[in-house]
Amino acid sequence: MMKITVITVTYNAEHVFPRTAESVFQQTYPHVEHLIIDGASGDKTLSLAYAYKMRSDQAANGHEVLLTSEPDEGIYDAMNKGMKQATGDYLVFLNAGDCFHDDRVLQLVADKAAADKMPAVIYGDTDVVDDEGHFLFHRRLSPPEKLSWRSFREGMLVCHQAFYVSSRLAKTVSYDLQYRYSADVDWCIRVMKEAEQRSLPLVNAHAVLADYLREGQTTIHHRASLKERFRVMRRHYGLFSTVMMHIWFVFRAVIK
Repeated sequence: MMKITVITVTYNAEHVFPRTAESVFQQTYPHVEHLIIDGASGDKTLSLAYAYKMRSDQAANGHEVLLTSEPDEGIYDAMNKGMKQATGDYLVFLNAGDCFHDDRVLQLVADKAAADKMPAVIYGDTDVVDDEGHFLFHRRLSPPEKLSWRSFREGMLVCHQAFYVSSRLAKTVSYDLQYRYSADVDWCIRVMKEAEQRSLPLVNAHAVLADYLREGQTTIHHRASLKERFRVMRRHYGLFSTVMMHIWFVFRAVIK
């Protein structure tokens, strides 16, 4: 049976980790590997993670929870570590505070993978939630019916947490640690480029797959994140195209 690896990166996340862990625990799909990559937290994150692992082991729900904790060079370094450890057929990143939209998300993804003969990427929609997990709004940028690496010229149309990648493909593309806030955008683009080179399909799940916590690093460091994202876009689409698209972004914001 197909295994899905869920990678959760944590650092001093005691207030938001339990919600993420519960979201994974409640998944009805049994073939789940949950990797918790902790950056040597100094709060209660580790004790909560160990308690969650024990609960999952005792439940015998088919989920395997693996926990590592050591200093790292930031969130994207931790994500690279998680990818190296992953043994599932597909992997997805669900960081502390983020959740699956409901308890059948992984079953839906597994069914979609089987129906479409194991595509390179399965992607879907995202809802945005507050720090208490309450629904705020449906993410403004929605995934297109047909996604390609060129699609991200219009912004990150698919949220990182709703982007499931074949592990064999994902492991060939590491997060670029020169980026502190936007390496996920760069990684998704490079994954899709690699899929195109291999003539592998990207498949729309036509469902909300993730609930994304609004107050992330890119929100806290909004200005630096925007500058870095411009660099990523310029890298993949060229300076002229990137400038023109940003002019359109400003115009679009004004007319709404």
